[in-house]
Amino acid sequence: MDKDKEKYVPEISTKLRGKIVKVPEVIYRASGIKILGTRIKSLLFSTDVAIIKNTNADSIIAVYAFTPQLSIIHSILNVANVPVFAGVGGGLTTGERSIQIALQAELLGSYGVVVNAPTKPEVIKRMYEVVDIPIIGTVVSSKDDYKSKIDAGVRILNVSGGPKTHEIVKMIREDIGNEFPIIATGGPTDETILRTIEAGANAITYTPPTSGEIFSEIMEKYRKEQ
Repeated sequence: MDKDKEKYVPEISTKLRGKIVKVPEVIYRASGIKILGTRIKSLLFSTDVAIIKNTNADSIIAVYAFTPQLSIIHSILNVANVPVFAGVGGGLTTGERSIQIALQAELLGSYGVVVNAPTKPEVIKRMYEVVDIPIIGTVVSSKDDYKSKIDAGVRILNVSGGPKTHEIVKMIREDIGNEFPIIATGGPTDETILRTIEAGANAITYTPPTSGEIFSEIMEKYRKEQ
């Protein structure tokens, strides 16, 4: 018998909070990763506090294309109802600065810190000696030396390889076995998400629509009603 048919999941919503950003249901086929006692299958990739406040994702991965700033990390932690994994640099922002940002992120309440792909193993090693929360190492290509990152202290790999993500995940999984946790971007469709899960990803990062796109839909609805 289909397990989905065996279980009925009651759902409660409200009039004012019924509209939220929902992650694709297919993500819940992933095994998940238990981090500090919390099982996480979905990570919302966003720094938009309005979206972060109104989502059903298990957690938030707050990585952005600017120098990491504690004011941004603090703002996200302040509104999030779920665990937050904060970006702490590793590319342009690296060395002692990244390490100190990682420590402060932990003290503010982050569940983990995310280092960029260029982060050198020696920086990861020093960070590992300072912070207690897990370090998540980003992998962007099949040529990435992910093993040296793991040896230095990375506890979770975060694979973001564009259309080749599932191939990279499969390669890493075959290389390091089934037990090491892997987060990966799922892509735009249920099919690409499922393919990434089947390749060996334990949790999936989901990129939501922008606030502008969501608001555009609402405005169009208002126009039709008038």
